[in-house]
Amino acid sequence: MDHFQLKNGVLHAEDVPLSAIAEAVGTPVYVYSRATLVRHARVFREGLSALDRPHLAFAVKANPNLAVLSVLQKEGYGADVVSGGELTRALAAGMAPADVVFSGVGKTHAELVQGLESGIGQFNIESEEEGYELAAIARRLGKTAACALRVNPDVDARTHEKISTGKRENKFGVPLDRAGAIYAALAAEDGLNMRGVAGHIGSQLGDLEPLESAFTKLGALIAELRAAGLSVTHTDLGGGLGVPYKPGEVMPSPADYGAMVARVTSGWDVRLTFEPGRVIAGNAGILLTRVIRSKRSGNGPPFVIVDAAMNDLARPAMYGAWHDIEAVAPNGNRMTSHVVGPICETGDTFAMDREIDALAAGDLAVFRTAGAYGATMASSYNSRGFVPEVLVDGDRFAVVADRIPADAIMDAERVPDWL
Repeated sequence: MDHFQLKNGVLHAEDVPLSAIAEAVGTPVYVYSRATLVRHARVFREGLSALDRPHLAFAVKANPNLAVLSVLQKEGYGADVVSGGELTRALAAGMAPADVVFSGVGKTHAELVQGLESGIGQFNIESEEEGYELAAIARRLGKTAACALRVNPDVDARTHEKISTGKRENKFGVPLDRAGAIYAALAAEDGLNMRGVAGHIGSQLGDLEPLESAFTKLGALIAELRAAGLSVTHTDLGGGLGVPYKPGEVMPSPADYGAMVARVTSGWDVRLTFEPGRVIAGNAGILLTRVIRSKRSGNGPPFVIVDAAMNDLARPAMYGAWHDIEAVAPNGNRMTSHVVGPICETGDTFAMDREIDALAAGDLAVFRTAGAYGATMASSYNSRGFVPEVLVDGDRFAVVADRIPADAIMDAERVPDWL
């Protein structure tokens, strides 16, 4: 469920007509619903109610907007971060350092230092080499890093190949058959507190079976580590639960997910961490756009050209991803069209031969389910600026990220004197 609904013939975000936001802020613009974020955060937590004190760390990469993070911090969420910049954002949004988990396969020396000096709760170590480097830094700083070893369980998540992270050929984690030896070696390092294992096999999972398979392998590893005399008190099960993008699409509920986790992890005697991202933010946001014009090419459907583009919402061009397209003020008529942006790339295509609400020049439309991996993946390609972001709360709204025009981006560039 989300809070983007038709009221009196006009699509609203909670109690604000999207046409009012377009008039005040312009288009394209991302619009987030606070009520939807809160609802999803609470439903996910309730789905894990059978577990003892689960730690919830929102995957900041899904939506790093400070206002979004602040909403989730108030709901008791910490942060899963994968860069120093995301760590800075999480702390700025009020998330406690102890509630931050630092993941990511390529943490730099500076980022490891930043995490230690910030006092974060846990590093998810992705390689033996990273572990040794972190240990050396911790000893130099006189600190001890709480760590989990990320394991690659070689499980196919059966999602898009570019968001799969748990197969042997993916870059993440250490091989399962070497995990025991690596864990033991790192546990002997001064400066590290090896306290657990971590696993994450991908994003947008629509089936619980791959997750259960991965978790079962983690459980066997925990038993192996303990049999070797090693301590395991924490386990990070990652995120990845999918959301519906298409009408009629059904995904596992947080309650179904929580019941599976409770069954598989029974007897583990660890504190579990979860890293939900898309499942919290995906349906809590839309990209609001305006039709520039329509054109025909041959006898096929018309091209509906909108002012949003692949630099604003990259998922269709990058993954072939589906986003529902709806008119803000539908008149009841339908049309089949190609929906495209203005960028000089054929890849700047949102939909082909799609049946949608009838749209004409000047009409407002939305791309649904754009609250995750939307604004955060934007670029300035074709010297386009960055679109603003708006948060709605009931009958009020605020710009929570300014529009950054192309000339402001150009202000950061320099032509050397010798030219």
